[in-house]
Amino acid sequence: MAITAEKPPSRRGFLELLVAFGTFVSGAVMAIPGLMYMWPAAKGGGPARVEVDGAARMSPGQGVIMQVGSEAVIVIRGRDGFSAYSAVCTHLGCLVKWDSGRQEFLCPCHAAVFDKDGQVVSGPPPAALPPFVVKEVGDKVFVTAA
Repeated sequence: MAITAEKPPSRRGFLELLVAFGTFVSGAVMAIPGLMYMWPAAKGGGPARVEVDGAARMSPGQGVIMQVGSEAVIVIRGRDGFSAYSAVCTHLGCLVKWDSGRQEFLCPCHAAVFDKDGQVVSGPPPAALPPFVVKEVGDKVFVTAA
């Protein structure tokens, strides 16, 4: 058996290997953001049932925005009790504001208006604001993610 020395790689072979490695690394770097976009984001947030702070001090017509789970919610005190609706506009996801003087939800993005029951009054939203479950226990008020 004859022992033969292996030839060292040629310059061309080395450059081909270097280009292949660079192409692989570039493809991986470009593919990672695409894969992360398709991977579902973790939905964090707090508890699914939250007590409304200062509910006893709220006057009729007043509203407060709060976090319930991973949702932004507006809680309103009416004459007959409390109600809660999503604070996210159903058009493009902007946060709506409660106007206590007009007794309406106003979306600053595209001039959408929702009535006190979350129904669309004007603007481009395709649906009403989703309601949340409100429970009054004594002087405490709790909002639960639906």
